[in-house]
Amino acid sequence: MTVSRKTAERVPLTRERVLAAAGAIADADGLDALTMRRLAEDLGVEAMSIYYHLPNKDAILDGLIESAFAEIGAEVGGSALSALAPAGSWHGALRARILGARRVMLRHPWVPALMESRSVLVPTMARYIDGTIAIMHDGGLSFDLIHHSLHALGSRMYGFAQELTMDGDSDAAPGGDDLATMREFVPHLAAMLEDVVHDDPDSTLGWCDDQTEFEFGLDILLDGIARRSVDERARR
Repeated sequence: MTVSRKTAERVPLTRERVLAAAGAIADADGLDALTMRRLAEDLGVEAMSIYYHLPNKDAILDGLIESAFAEIGAEVGGSALSALAPAGSWHGALRARILGARRVMLRHPWVPALMESRSVLVPTMARYIDGTIAIMHDGGLSFDLIHHSLHALGSRMYGFAQELTMDGDSDAAPGGDDLATMREFVPHLAAMLEDVVHDDPDSTLGWCDDQTEFEFGLDILLDGIARRSVDERARR
């Protein structure tokens, strides 16, 4: 709902209010709908009033990432100091943390693309990474193994994963004539798609990257890291 200018003037414009309005636009209509004109209209102010709190659109986009990770922090239990895990329990704690981050990403499905386009490390994101490292280190993993693990986890650490290239931008699994054509040129891929790919109407990131696929990949990675941790301790 657009706030009238008269009403908006009674409510002080703040950085937090600007970012909340920007996030609401992205949630409702996608990130492409977030323009300075739309944002000013929804806030009931002139665009120049927004620039007093956030100097340009890049600052707004970075602020949205900061806000998303603040929400993740609240979702998973706060700061790095509260993210500690006793030895041996890091696996479950980290899994719960990542799935908590994913819940936020599912509420705001535009955030992953924004993160990939901006490539910034805002303070709340840095604290999320710091808390993740704290869980693993207090759980007995060396910093060297943690470093390798963060690379292996990649974006999955933040609650999302890039799609398989073959998924493209389609919202539905291939079938019918598409599969018939594929059988001629890529028979093994076609056979796999016929056998296992599901057309999930509740999927959020294409027809393959749903919650089951995300957790499957996450568990493989965490199990592998756990085995490396055991091997590392045995060599000490």
